[in-house]
Amino acid sequence: MKEKRDYIYQLTSVALMAAVMCVISPWAVGIGPVPVSLATIAVYLSVYVLGCFYGTASVCLYILIGIAGLPVFSGGRGGLGVIAGPTGGYIVGYIFMALAGGLLMQAVKRRFVPVLLGWAAATAVLYAFGTAWFIALMKVSLTQALVQCVYPFLPGDAAKIVIGTLLGRAVRSRLLKAGICR
Repeated sequence: MKEKRDYIYQLTSVALMAAVMCVISPWAVGIGPVPVSLATIAVYLSVYVLGCFYGTASVCLYILIGIAGLPVFSGGRGGLGVIAGPTGGYIVGYIFMALAGGLLMQAVKRRFVPVLLGWAAATAVLYAFGTAWFIALMKVSLTQALVQCVYPFLPGDAAKIVIGTLLGRAVRSRLLKAGICR
């Protein structure tokens, strides 16, 4: 019976965090070909609260919901066309960011400063994946892609790493105290 309860808890947690991502991620401001969105905060939060495996599963579920056509990507967009477009690499890159950040977070046992550094490294993975995708589709140079897709986002993403980690710590702490989180 306990195994069944754990399984239900895990599925529910993944679905709930995917739903949180669906609500948070569409909020975006267009500053060029790649919008500033809150999706990365949602990834940091999900992985911090659920851990590497289940947090990454919630990211995958979020992406599948968007591919199915629900307007959950930045700017309220959805569908396979968004993934196939020039910013799709960043959306797919959330999976690799979640895995990298989650593994690093677990390795440092959720200690605050190492987690921040781990998320910075994981965000670099996101940038690499998304920027390579952007270059391939838009036929621009690496320098042009960095100017359009990376440099403008560095300060905001640094702030989002701190906010997402603090929020994740607070939510996880309360869930642990309530006996809901593992």
